[in-house]
Amino acid sequence: MNILVHEPLASRLTFEADDICVELKDGRKLIVPLAYFPRLLKATDKQRQDYIISGGGSGLHWEKIDEDICVKSLMMGIYDRTNGNNS
Repeated sequence: MNILVHEPLASRLTFEADDICVELKDGRKLIVPLAYFPRLLKATDKQRQDYIISGGGSGLHWEKIDEDICVKSLMMGIYDRTNGNNS
C-alpha cells in the first residue's frame, strides 16, 4: 500500500484569545493553547507577532522571547514543558 504523507509546514500564524493558530501549507490548521508555551503566554501581542517561519515552514521562531517551536513536534503533541524561564 502506498500512503502519501504531507510534511507539516507552517505558512501563517495567528493568535486568538488564548490560542495560537498555525496554518499549514496543505490547508490544515492547528489550534493550540498558549498555556502550552509559557514564553508565548507571557509575551505581549507585539512580541507574539514578531516571529519568523524558518526551514521552509518546519519551524517557528521568536528571537526576543527565545522561543522555538518545531511544527512536526507540535503535530505530535510535544510542547514546552519548562516553566517559561530562560534558565
